[in-house]
Parts: sequence; structure tokens; C-alpha cells
Amino acid sequence: MKVYEMIFSPTGGTKKAADFFTDRFAPEHICIDLADRHLDFSSFVLEEGDICVAAVPSYGGRVPKPAVERIRQMKGNGARAIVLVVYGNREFEDTMAEWGDALEEAGFCPVAGVAAVAEHSIMHQFANGRPDGQDKEELERFAEIIRRRMEDGCILGKPEFPGNRPYKEYHGIPMKPKADKNCLKCGICASACPTGAIPEEEPAGTDHGKCISCMRCIAVCPNHFRSVNKALLAASVQKLKKACGGRKGNFLFGMGEE
Repeated sequence: MKVYEMIFSPTGGTKKAADFFTDRFAPEHICIDLADRHLDFSSFVLEEGDICVAAVPSYGGRVPKPAVERIRQMKGNGARAIVLVVYGNREFEDTMAEWGDALEEAGFCPVAGVAAVAEHSIMHQFANGRPDGQDKEELERFAEIIRRRMEDGCILGKPEFPGNRPYKEYHGIPMKPKADKNCLKCGICASACPTGAIPEEEPAGTDHGKCISCMRCIAVCPNHFRSVNKALLAASVQKLKKACGGRKGNFLFGMGEE
């Protein structure tokens, strides 16, 4: 039996939440970066006895399209999956349902799920600093419950994840990062972009048709020369201030609900 941690985490928030869970569930595990467009995802073939923690962020209540496309290239072969979704203190809407469905279509068997809060990848004042110590305790406790039940040979079934089918329409995010005039054209952002939206021959540019506004290019730029439009950002903050206010909780689905 092998344990895999499969993560789409452009700015690190999803990875942090997934690591809290997976490190307690199985300290020895294999990591697969679903944001790495250079990987051949069809080469990942799991076995029935394997277990995976599959983690994605919620983008406007949906799963990022590249994560769905890449998981569908893999072969789950009945491996059990813990479905982990991270949201930025607003709502995760159809993300749990869609991610669970995508995993099932790829041959995985979802047996539990978590919707965890992490700092918003664009508007960092929302859920700032999360997942924090309290979140860590909740995720680790849930991981212990799942591991113990698996070790006890409990019969596991797919939880009922919240969400609508058909899923809500997603029209993208209008904020597209761009480089300023000081860009050194080092190419770090172009190499790291999950969708290839930054031309390697001209890394100061951005292909808006390919960009999913994941903000990885901003996160990896060593000189902070990439950013989003400040006016659009300020307007978005005002729009989401009420919906993202207050401390939202983590949701546990399946085996760990008791």
C-alpha cells in the first residue's frame, strides 16, 4: 500500500492545509504536484490498496480546470481518496461535489472529505494566516480518526458531498497578473505557471486566454514585479467584504463526522 498526496496549490495555501492532514495521516507519502504542467499525469497508475489525499482550491465555487483535466489522465484503479477542498473564507459551493465526481471518474473511491479554510490567494486580508493552529488541530484529529477506522477495517462508502449538478457556471476571474516595467525576464514565473499562460520567450507578458488567475506567478516572482490591477482588486475587496467577513469553519464529511 502506498499513500499519495496530490495537490493543486499555486500559492501554497492548499498545500499547507493538505500537509497538516497528510503528515498526520501518513508521514511517509508520495507527493504529486497537479499544478506542474510538465508532468506526464497519464504515467501515474495507482493500485486498489493505495490511498490518496487529493487537494484543490475552490475558484468561484468550482475546481480549477487544469486539476480536473490532470486527475482524469491518471488511473485510480479503486484506490481510496480523501477529497480535500480549500476555500478562502467565502463558500466552496460546488467544488466538493465536482472534485469528488472527477476523482470517481478517474477510478478513485472517495471515502471522506474535508473543506478547509486558507488565506485567500488574491485578497489576503480574508482568512489571513489560515490555516492556523486551531485548523491544524482539527485536520490532524480528523486524519487520526480516518486512519484508525481504516486500520480497523471499517467498510467505507462515498460521502454525500454538498453541491449542485449541473455545477454552477464559472466565468473566470477578471484580474490577470502582469509584470511591471522593472521585470527582469528571468523566466521563473513562466516555468512555474500551471497553464503555460506566460510565454517563456517573453515572460513579461500574459496570455489572458490561458491564465486562470491562480496567482502563482506573483507568489514565485523573487522581485515582486508581478501584480494585479489595484483598482480591480480594491473593488473586489469591497464586493466580498461581507461574504468573507468573520471566521468560517472547516467541514468534515464521511467517516469523521461523529
